[in-house]
Amino acid sequence: MSLKVLKFGGSSLSDAHQFQKVAAIVRAEEERRYVVPSAPGKRYDNDTKVTDLLYASHAAAVKGEGFDEAFARVEKRFNSIIADLGLALDLTAEFDTIRRNIQNGASVDYAASRGEYLSGIVLAALLDFPFVDAADLIFFTESGAVDDERTYEAFYELTKKHDRAVIPGFYGRAADGSVKTFSRGGSDITGSIVARGVRASIYENWTDVSGFLVTNPRIVENPRPIDVVTFRELRELAYMGASVLHEDAVLPVKAANIPINIRNTNEPDHPGTLIINNIRAASSSPITGIAGKRGFSIIHIEKDGMNKEVGFTRRALSVLEKHNVSFEHLPSGIDTMGFIIQTEALAGQGETIAREIGKAVDADEVELISGLALIAVVGRGMVRAKGIAARIFSAVARANINIRMIDQGSSELNIIIGVDEYDFRSAMNAIYAEFFPQD
Repeated sequence: MSLKVLKFGGSSLSDAHQFQKVAAIVRAEEERRYVVPSAPGKRYDNDTKVTDLLYASHAAAVKGEGFDEAFARVEKRFNSIIADLGLALDLTAEFDTIRRNIQNGASVDYAASRGEYLSGIVLAALLDFPFVDAADLIFFTESGAVDDERTYEAFYELTKKHDRAVIPGFYGRAADGSVKTFSRGGSDITGSIVARGVRASIYENWTDVSGFLVTNPRIVENPRPIDVVTFRELRELAYMGASVLHEDAVLPVKAANIPINIRNTNEPDHPGTLIINNIRAASSSPITGIAGKRGFSIIHIEKDGMNKEVGFTRRALSVLEKHNVSFEHLPSGIDTMGFIIQTEALAGQGETIAREIGKAVDADEVELISGLALIAVVGRGMVRAKGIAARIFSAVARANINIRMIDQGSSELNIIIGVDEYDFRSAMNAIYAEFFPQD
């Protein structure tokens, strides 16, 4: 029998009604055996997440201030959920322990993790699944990395004891025995580790959207959903600003060749987006996604005979290294070179860095150009497809937009263009319309 791991985000567990939706999803398929919950999120726009209330409680305790009001709101949220679900569950002892530990100097990681911990206890009671503390399954080394050997040995032992379980997300156990949280995308990472640990056939990540969209809906109106995307495409889109899973949440399942299915708790019948490892998977379109972001600058260098000068690029890069600045792209010609850099990374030193580079390489001309936006057109269907670049350039030209920079990776997985920031929105819409015309 195939085995599925399900992770539910905070919006999926914001109140009792959402808990009931989650329970119905889990019970809908026998294969759904291991569940990773987040802490309850916002119920409405001006609401406060449980995790934020716990952060506030800890901050007040550190200052020696009372935190009864903030913590009482945590208790009220969970007690309300329990009552509305009709569960015979009393968390008083858990609340008392958490309050006492925070008062006695427990770490911020411990405080922040208790939302997932309590959410897991409630969901386990609702599903009648065993509750297994993530601190007994996920272990960190002294450097803060996941201790794979110890962690996956613990999951091997888990599967011998329990063929199903609720395992809270966001945290594990540090090398010194204390609770440690993941820095970003915590519950997503936990779900990925659990999927690998129990050798799942698929990792279902349930949230409040029905998968990924071809591009940003705040820029392009009603973009199409993405049915299938590969891990490599996902990385390219995330790098260019697309709001997708954090890379650390992808690596464990990618290594084990376990697909991720992004699903919507509020639309459980929607198939969502499937993330797979196979770069050669068939695609109905040469383009999978379009992503972009503003806020880049170019340090443009010109020098006759640059291509024959050994060490030219190294000398230019040494200036960036001296200022602790990394570059994003390096478009070049025979006598020209440009470093594409995030403007924020220049920290107001762009002109100074440009002058230093000019001196280091004895350039004929060096110019700092700011106000650039980058757009990445990503798709596994682009490999060996003819005319993709021409279609991109033609679409942008028809919109009367000048392309300032072009870069294509050797994998033929993406084409990146640079345009002036004021042309960013128009360029994104022009490219989208070229490959995804209105029906």
